[in-house]
Amino acid sequence: METLTRNDVHILEILQHDATRSLDSIADEVGVSLNTCWRRVRKLEDVGILERRVALIDNEKVGLPLTVFVSVRTDDHSKTWSDSFTQAVEATPEIVEFYRLAGDVDYILKMMVASVSDYDRVYQALISQVRLSDVSASFAMEKLKFTTELPIRHAVRN
Repeated sequence: METLTRNDVHILEILQHDATRSLDSIADEVGVSLNTCWRRVRKLEDVGILERRVALIDNEKVGLPLTVFVSVRTDDHSKTWSDSFTQAVEATPEIVEFYRLAGDVDYILKMMVASVSDYDRVYQALISQVRLSDVSASFAMEKLKFTTELPIRHAVRN
């Protein structure tokens, strides 16, 4: 893990909240020069801590109101199967998150779709590409908390 200064963490917190902020305004808030701020942001990008800056889109306003969490169990844990499954998931734009888990469930997928029938279309396409032994979908009824901001204060070098 890269060691971060208090200023690094402050810069990252600002960018997590609003990546459109100018470097000048970030430098002012952090209390460093514009050049120092620019160098710190570049270093955070170079070491891969700051992966990219993106816009968050309201899923409902773009016609994707349904969030589906899909639990997948498999009886095939081979590299060949895993690579095929990963490739199928990566080729499916409706799947926005994908994790391999420890425990009873092997994988969990997060899908953003227009409707239950749209989910079924994605599901049918997925199972036509790779064999799954058990799939269970849970449909989100209400979004109670959503953030992309990580609690990074613990990463400050003392």
